[in-house]
Amino acid sequence: MSATPASSTTMSAPQTLLPGHTLGVLGGGQLGRMFVHAAQRMGYRTVVLDPDGDSPAGRASDVHLRCTYLDEEGLRTLAQQTSGITTEFENVPARALSELARTRNVSPAADAVSIAQDRALEKAHFTRCQVPVAPHAVLRSAQDLSAVPDALLPGILKTATLGYDGKGQVRVHTREELQAGWTQLQGAASQPVVCVLEQMLPLAAECSVIVARGRDGQCVNLPVQRNLHRQGILAVTEVFDGHLDPALAQQALDAARKVADGLSYVGVLCVEFFMLAPGPVRDQLGALVVNEMAPRPHNSGHYSIDACDISQFELQVRCLAGLPLTQPRQHSPSVMLNLLGDLWFTQGPTAREPDWAAVLALPGSHLHLYGKSEARVGRKMGHLTFTGADAAQVRQTALQAAAVLGIAPF
Repeated sequence: MSATPASSTTMSAPQTLLPGHTLGVLGGGQLGRMFVHAAQRMGYRTVVLDPDGDSPAGRASDVHLRCTYLDEEGLRTLAQQTSGITTEFENVPARALSELARTRNVSPAADAVSIAQDRALEKAHFTRCQVPVAPHAVLRSAQDLSAVPDALLPGILKTATLGYDGKGQVRVHTREELQAGWTQLQGAASQPVVCVLEQMLPLAAECSVIVARGRDGQCVNLPVQRNLHRQGILAVTEVFDGHLDPALAQQALDAARKVADGLSYVGVLCVEFFMLAPGPVRDQLGALVVNEMAPRPHNSGHYSIDACDISQFELQVRCLAGLPLTQPRQHSPSVMLNLLGDLWFTQGPTAREPDWAAVLALPGSHLHLYGKSEARVGRKMGHLTFTGADAAQVRQTALQAAAVLGIAPF
């Protein structure tokens, strides 16, 4: 099948892109790789734009444009070769999305990505949507530190932009630590780095919701996921009946849909939540507080490839192409383990491949490695999903795999 080229003039209305068209993605990481796999399986060609010549998505795609995200010639070529374009990470320059949207289907939109790139704007959006957020203060200058209410300490000081997987944040307990944390996050910047100070909350657990919203406002969702983070990085996701209180799960889903509707969002969106432990803070704020959103598929939704009839990546393709959205169904209880580069160094300083044979001997195991050429501590190298008919057995098998690999039990 050959792709139908889109017009080079400004778009008057988004097209429906049937299989045979070519879809583009800004970003060459593992999320882009899994998008490429889903698109190709459905009959689309793909083009990846990423500066890394050895990027996981670039090596899987039909075409890899190796250039920066604001390279004018690269963006022009991407637009010429594709009919629709998405992104696999939220820190892609919103200006690139705006430029591409002049002539091509682009989702998510630049304005939604811009809000997700900035914690201050993001929290303001949550508040407008009447979704509970942690008590916080936006710090734009050193003078703002003196005005911080005592109630926000202890807290977590985060840069407003470019923070992910635990990066760009410092725990602070006193005003002295707040000042030191502010200085640390400023680094050598010539202009003040805007930060957000969030009150540290007593957490019982964390969960996330992945929704997919079409151009017509139709919204579908994956089941609510229960997540365990370690050192700011997702470690375990569990999704099966009984893993969350149904009322709390519905509350999270309703909030996520409000967030998506408030953006007039088109695409796959993940909204992460803190579940608060019983006590005075929960009595004041409620059982659930929104943490952040990601305008793309999310690590916590990877299990959907093996445990659901429609994965988050197929939903991303459908949203971009303007295809019908149907409610995904989970057909198997699931536990997903993140595979970080640490697992390659459990025997010493020299990288050694984990015992995949022992892991794959376990029933219901699904190994996904991202094709990254070098294992590094803290780097996401892949994930391992377990499925089966019985939730307790799936969880037990996942614990067996964790023991084999050197992952702490959960």
